[in-house]
Amino acid sequence: MNKVMLIGRFTRDPESRMTQSNMEVSRFSLACSSDFVNRNGEKETEFINCVAFNRTASTINRYCKKGQLISVTGRIRNSSYDAQDGTKRYTTDVVVDNFEFLGSRQGGGQTNDYQSPVDNSVAYSPSAPEPMSQTLETTDISEDPYKDFGDEFTLSSDDLPF
Repeated sequence: MNKVMLIGRFTRDPESRMTQSNMEVSRFSLACSSDFVNRNGEKETEFINCVAFNRTASTINRYCKKGQLISVTGRIRNSSYDAQDGTKRYTTDVVVDNFEFLGSRQGGGQTNDYQSPVDNSVAYSPSAPEPMSQTLETTDISEDPYKDFGDEFTLSSDDLPF
């Protein structure tokens, strides 16, 4: 299984590109703090390259900025390309499948720790339906919502096939 989960801050604004097939791409790097403490008592930081495509890329390019805290899930992809000088270059990227904005919206995610209130988070998944409008209809639950489902029946364990 190839699955990666990261929490980190953007080291720079996302780089937006379009492919020849008109697919939007977002490239960015996250600074992720490690739980490991070195001999000097400092936590080490890893800088991890990420890439997102299509709607995920569009959302990241539009709403994310340098320093913002984000949670990412995805997979590792190794690839290579030929540089302009003719040498072969190898890359390792996290291909972003889903992400979640972390931290305060007002502060642009500029908090000093990785703990954030849940109500300030916004999750995004490319396969999820579009967000609902801010005005939600409520249902009166004082009435039995299952009243039109028919008569109640009893099922015993002897009726089950297993």
